[in-house]
Amino acid sequence: MKAVRRTRSLPGLLLAVLALVALTLGAPQATAATGVSAIADALRKSPVYVDPAAAGQLSTADADTLARQIKNADKPLFIAVLPAGYPTQDLFTNLRTATGVTGLYAVRLGDPFDARADSAVLPRTAVRNLVTSVQGESAKAQLTDFTGRALANMGGKAPSSWGGGSAGGSGVSSTALITIGAVVVAGGAGAYALVRRNRRRREEERRAALDRLRVVVDEDITAFGEELDRLDFHPAEAGADDAMRADYERALNAYDQAKSAMSDARRPEDVRAVTQALEDGRFSLAQLAARREGRPLPERRPPCFFDPRHGPSVTDAAWTPPGGAPREVPVCAADATRLADGRDPVVREVDTEYGRRPYWDAGPAYGPWAGGYFGGGILPGLLLGTALGGWMSAPSYAADYGTGYGDFGGYDTGGYQGGDVSGADFDPGDFGDFGGGGDFGGGGGGGDSGDFGGGF
Repeated sequence: MKAVRRTRSLPGLLLAVLALVALTLGAPQATAATGVSAIADALRKSPVYVDPAAAGQLSTADADTLARQIKNADKPLFIAVLPAGYPTQDLFTNLRTATGVTGLYAVRLGDPFDARADSAVLPRTAVRNLVTSVQGESAKAQLTDFTGRALANMGGKAPSSWGGGSAGGSGVSSTALITIGAVVVAGGAGAYALVRRNRRRREEERRAALDRLRVVVDEDITAFGEELDRLDFHPAEAGADDAMRADYERALNAYDQAKSAMSDARRPEDVRAVTQALEDGRFSLAQLAARREGRPLPERRPPCFFDPRHGPSVTDAAWTPPGGAPREVPVCAADATRLADGRDPVVREVDTEYGRRPYWDAGPAYGPWAGGYFGGGILPGLLLGTALGGWMSAPSYAADYGTGYGDFGGYDTGGYQGGDVSGADFDPGDFGDFGGGGDFGGGGGGGDSGDFGGGF
C-alpha cells in the first residue's frame, strides 16, 4: 500500500506544481478585478484599463482606440476607469508603486477624474491644469481630450512591456526567465554607470545655471541695497512710530536674508529664496512710504512683471508678447503709464549667448529667479507663450529645476525617465493622497497636500 501511495502521489504533486506555475505565469484573472495589483498588472500590458464594474463608462472599442493612440505616441500615459465608490486612500501612490513605471497616471472613478505624474514626465502644475481643463465632460470625451492634451505635453517613452510579449504569458520557460535575469543583472552595471554620468552632467548644468543666475541676483541685491541707502528715514526721527520702525526693520532683515541665501545657494532652485526675500523687503518699503505720507497701506501685490526691481505692482495691464496671446500682467505705475500711452515698458534684460534679452526669453535657468518674485500660482498665466513659460512646462525643466511653476524643489529623479521601470523608487509627493484623508471629491486645490482639486 505504501508503494502504491508513493506511485500515485507523484502525478498529483506534479499537477499541483504545474497548477502553481500556471497561476504564477498566467493571466491574473483569478484575482479581484478591482484590486490595485490587478489594475497595475493590466497597465503594465496596456495603457488603458477599464474595470468590469465600470464597463458602462467606456466601451471596449473606445478603450482600444485610446490605447492605440497612447502606444502610437510612445508616451507613458496610464488610464484606469474604475467604478464609483472605489477606495481612494493612497490610490495613486499605491497604483504607481504596484505598476512600478515612471509615467502619468489618470483615473476616472465614477464621474470624478484626477491624475498624478512623476515630475520627470510632467510638472505638477501642468498635471493640475490638464485635469482642470477636462472637468465635467462625459467619460469618453474627458478621456479623449485629456489623452490628446497630455500626449502633446508630456515626456518620456512608453514602457517596453507594451510592445508585445507580456510578462504574464504562460509560455515563458524557466530557462528563458533565467536568461532574462542574467541579462538584467549584466545590464545593471551599465545602467548604473549611465545614471552616474547623467547625474554628473546634471550637476554641471546646475552649476553653470547658478553662475548665470548669480550675476542677475547680485544686481537685484545691489539695487535693493541702494534703495535702502537712499531712504530718508531714521527710526528715531520725529513722527516715526512703531509700525514704521517695524517696516524698516523688516526691509533691513530682508536685505540681510537675501545676501545670506545667495551666499549659501548651491543649486539654481535655491535662488528662489533670495528673490522672495527681496520682494518681501520691497513691500515693507512700500508700506513704510505709505505710513510716512499718510496714504492708505498698499495691498500685497506681485512685483512689476517687466522688472521686479520696479517694486510692487499697482494695477494689471494688458500685454501681448511677440507671437503670443494677450494677457493681464501686474505692472508698476510708470509702466502702466507707458503702456497706456502706447509706449514700450522698461523691461529687465539679462545677458545671453545671443546678446541682451528679456528675462522671459533668456532660458530655463531663470525659472527659480522668477518663481521667487511671482509665487502663489500666477506664474503660468504670466509666462504663457514666452520661451521661459515653454521651458518651464517641459518635463526636462521639471526634472532639472523642480516640479512645477510654483515648486522649484529640484527633486532628483535618480536618472529615471518616463517609461522606465523604477519600482517603488519615485517621489510620493508627486502622487500624494486624495486630500481630506481619502475623501473622494474632498480636494481643496492645495498643491502641497498633493490634492490638485481636480476631483479626488
